[in-house]
Amino acid sequence: MNGVPAIDEEALIHAARQGDLEAFNRLVLAHQDKLYNQAYYLLGDPMAAEDAVQETFLCAYQALGGYRGGSWRGWLARIVTNKCIDELRRRNCHPTTPLHPRDPYGQEIESPYWCVDPGETPEQRLMQVEFEDRIWRGLELLNPDQYTVLVLVDLLDLSYGEVAEATGWPMGSIKSRLARARRKLQGFLQVYLEPVPTPRV
Repeated sequence: MNGVPAIDEEALIHAARQGDLEAFNRLVLAHQDKLYNQAYYLLGDPMAAEDAVQETFLCAYQALGGYRGGSWRGWLARIVTNKCIDELRRRNCHPTTPLHPRDPYGQEIESPYWCVDPGETPEQRLMQVEFEDRIWRGLELLNPDQYTVLVLVDLLDLSYGEVAEATGWPMGSIKSRLARARRKLQGFLQVYLEPVPTPRV
């Protein structure tokens, strides 16, 4: 629960289409957090994510006349995904990667739960940090479409149907892009994971 009271979404959408700005603002409050999280995971930058969400709601308000029903959340997710893909293409698909763990609001996490391991040695922790850094470097090799589908499926845990709704891509394209993205990332990591040969004395 995000603290936003339950709403009659269809009634608010109808009112917003008649020019009721307050109704549209209530729709914004109901969905802005989830859209922000989606944009943050795709772009890796708090400010860029905020911009994408603002542009999404502006675009949605201007395009209300073209909304034909169905999932309102899915419609918004599709807009914000397209905004993020445009931004990734503009950057040549290099998402901003924080050097230190941060939450989706850009605040540095001093002791993130995933870093805490009572039995972990400093050497093991260093190896883990290096591995995480290598994963992000591998993600930079993906084109925007591959990067987007990998984040939506493997990081945000969306189903193929939800990804299709968010991107407008056919199911076959989603599966093939995801397969290519995983192969490319796996191939990149495979080199890193190969044991270093022991030098002969």
